[in-house]
Amino acid sequence: MLATCASIILNFHLSTFNCAQAQDIHFSMFDLDPLLFNPAYSGFFDATARFGAVYRNQWASVSTPFQTFSATAEVALSRSNVHRNGFNAGLWVSNDRAGTLAYGSTTASAIVSYFQGLGDGSNIISVGLEGGLGQVGFNTDGIEMTDGTESFNRTKVLYPTLGAGIAWYCQLSDALYTKVGASLRNINEPDISHTDMAADARLSRHFNIYGRAEWRFLSDWGLLPVVGYQRQRNFNELVYGADVRWYVDEDPRRYLAFSAGIIGRHADAAAIDLAVLWRSWTFAFCYDVNLSRLATASHTIGAFEVGVVYMIHKDNRRRRAIQCPIF
Repeated sequence: MLATCASIILNFHLSTFNCAQAQDIHFSMFDLDPLLFNPAYSGFFDATARFGAVYRNQWASVSTPFQTFSATAEVALSRSNVHRNGFNAGLWVSNDRAGTLAYGSTTASAIVSYFQGLGDGSNIISVGLEGGLGQVGFNTDGIEMTDGTESFNRTKVLYPTLGAGIAWYCQLSDALYTKVGASLRNINEPDISHTDMAADARLSRHFNIYGRAEWRFLSDWGLLPVVGYQRQRNFNELVYGADVRWYVDEDPRRYLAFSAGIIGRHADAAAIDLAVLWRSWTFAFCYDVNLSRLATASHTIGAFEVGVVYMIHKDNRRRRAIQCPIF
């Protein structure tokens, strides 16, 4: 009986998946994984290299949890303080699994970006390209088909993916900066069909816009509003919120700051995030409160995320937070 139910559910899942088309992963703490949103953000850091990892666990109170993990590595290939330009390279990998069949994807992308300072360098334009390979699939261990002649053409599908983005950074004053960017991923709309029944099972193009600012006030405090919008086929996500950061000590040898904030996903969830910045490390935690129509079943329990970022600074120095993130 259980095997029959599993077969029915699996076939239903695959048919709806192929018709509805897949969506990319997402995080609430998007600042910890900027390459997920825009390859042009590669190199937007005041260091010679940056490494990060984020883990998300969602819907544990409803079913087998959806688990998502990503890791990034970035390095500054060249930077010229004279010409205010440079190249950066990055690697982004992700893995997500959902449900008892462990349906999910694994993706690895290589990224290269170029930035150019304009005028006195208070404005910087960056462009980035990404190319990689992804794989979607599921686990059929222990499943018995109702019809012995039934079979899946492919339990795993390998596909290429392409993306591009542009970003702009502007330092308006010694106490205020803004950065905005837009990107398009899955430009080639790769075929991810598991059967021959779906002629148009493709990973849809993913467009997003993201903006972050910081205003320093009372010397040691910063307000960091954020807004973002994502669209993938007929699915939309609007996020908005702000963090407050307390800079305890900005001496590079003892650098310490704390931040906390609230980010809302329109008609879906509210996320509370906490972070500690110590020397070259950033440690962050986020908890999502579910506000969607699934709130009753989930008891408002949505997801939690944990993340860490480490940066390698030249001469073991870290600049004041409001200065340009590249020079």
